[in-house]
Amino acid sequence: MRSDPVDYLMWVSGAAIRALVYSMLALPALLVITSSFTSGERMNFPPAGFSLRWYKAAFANDLFMSALWTSTYIAVLVSVIALSIGFAAAFAINRYSFRGKEFLQGLAFSPLIVPAVVLGIGLLQLFAWLDLTQTIYPLLLGHLVLAIPYVVRTILASLSLYDQQLEQAAMNLRATPLLVIRRITLPLILPGLLSAAIFAFVTSFGNVTVSSFLTYGGHVTLPVQIFAYVDTSYDPLVAAVSSLMIVVTLAVILTIERLIGAERLA
Repeated sequence: MRSDPVDYLMWVSGAAIRALVYSMLALPALLVITSSFTSGERMNFPPAGFSLRWYKAAFANDLFMSALWTSTYIAVLVSVIALSIGFAAAFAINRYSFRGKEFLQGLAFSPLIVPAVVLGIGLLQLFAWLDLTQTIYPLLLGHLVLAIPYVVRTILASLSLYDQQLEQAAMNLRATPLLVIRRITLPLILPGLLSAAIFAFVTSFGNVTVSSFLTYGGHVTLPVQIFAYVDTSYDPLVAAVSSLMIVVTLAVILTIERLIGAERLA
């Protein structure tokens, strides 16, 4: 117990608030996962019995499995490309002073203030004019635009937290700028890079609004497919597919955590 009653009261209050926030964040996912194991015909809580029938139905549904593959494929591409673009932009903003630096920084964060509906409509019109609506490029670009602000912000924070004298020491030893980035900068900010990749993956994987405008060749992402299915049906199949989305997201986060550890990631 804390010696100071005021400090102890503040600690207890903070712990209670954190527990409440975490519970509110986790409760919807727990309800969905629990409801997915029902043996009944409707998605209710508590579930009526225990069964894996809806997971079997989910894996047997070609529409949902195709949408899951599309979402995963797009999210991985977005993570890789957004990480490359975001690192270049963040490094330039953090390391150099140049004309238009404020404009570049504002441009990198501008998608956060543009409504997703406006962004989706604008990209749809642009690619319709370019006659590319039946390709992967509109969906990929739309998700990139949404993910890059989070990537840039995360990498900027990582770049500002480590000692730049390590880079200067390497350059004094006649290391080339590219070698310094590869052997000094990137290893030191690796947790930040992986955190940025997670942000990009989750942002892309869970997006609905922009994705609904930019489907291509009959391919839709899993959130859009779920949204369309819920419009006509409300059986536990939706809960099973939603649980698969949660599992994929958690698998990515846990894999990164196993690689570098939760403390370094934070």
